[in-house]
Amino acid sequence: MEESLRRLLDHRDKQSIIDDNRISSAVLVPIYRQDGEYHIIFIRRTETVKAHKGQISFPGGMCEKEDKSAMDTALRESQEEIGLLPEDVEILGELDDEITTTSNYIVSPFVGIIPWPYCFKKNGDEVDEILYVPLPALYDKDCLRPDTEILDGETVNSFAYHYGGNIIWGATARILYKFLEIIRQAGAD
Repeated sequence: MEESLRRLLDHRDKQSIIDDNRISSAVLVPIYRQDGEYHIIFIRRTETVKAHKGQISFPGGMCEKEDKSAMDTALRESQEEIGLLPEDVEILGELDDEITTTSNYIVSPFVGIIPWPYCFKKNGDEVDEILYVPLPALYDKDCLRPDTEILDGETVNSFAYHYGGNIIWGATARILYKFLEIIRQAGAD
């Protein structure tokens, strides 16, 4: 699946969002293979972080001056939050930018394959829990449900993923949805 996914990500036009009024950020969509099945790693943020308290997201955060690119941001933040070393990530490509509805961020997502098993080191100040979600569970018909969000003061139709008592919503759900659609195109479950 990795090569098919790399080709699809490489041959599509990434939708970038340019808005000087929003804060640039980046996330990593870390995937791994275990027992013949692909999984995605998410994190649950602590209640003490500045933004997105208690929310489920991909590892990532705000771009800093020392970051050479958004990809560097995603890798740096993944190392800071869960101890995932940049050299252990094989970047397959980039997904479309998304904006957050509860904060003022533009999120640039990068898809990367990581080795498994892996010895993560959770940053307890930022990450409450690391979640390991099998891809087939996300395709289950009961997982994706309608939802709404407030965007620039207006209610918009959206959706959320429900898995294992957790709700993945907002920009993370929108990124995940686009990623799962690309995987369908790759012909892999």
